[in-house]
Amino acid sequence: MRKHYSPTFKAQVVQELLKEEKTLAQLVAAHGVSAKQLNRWKTLALDGLPSLFEPATAQLHQAHEQQLQELYAEIGRLTTQLTWLKKKSGLKLEP
Repeated sequence: MRKHYSPTFKAQVVQELLKEEKTLAQLVAAHGVSAKQLNRWKTLALDGLPSLFEPATAQLHQAHEQQLQELYAEIGRLTTQLTWLKKKSGLKLEP
């Protein structure tokens, strides 16, 4: 059965790994996590570091733009469906 570790635990172990006060073997023994897994967590943490320094407004703006694109796509789909339904029903509904 696979073990599941909390994000807090992973962060603490990676911090210990980055401090380089203990060897990888010592951390493996202390925490019961394989060296391969520790290296994966370290890589993941280091890859994610640049995003911590991006302004929060840039992330919010990107999320807003994504949501806006999705909403415009939905409006387009709904408009197409409405037009098709009007055509098939034979009704002449004024907008």
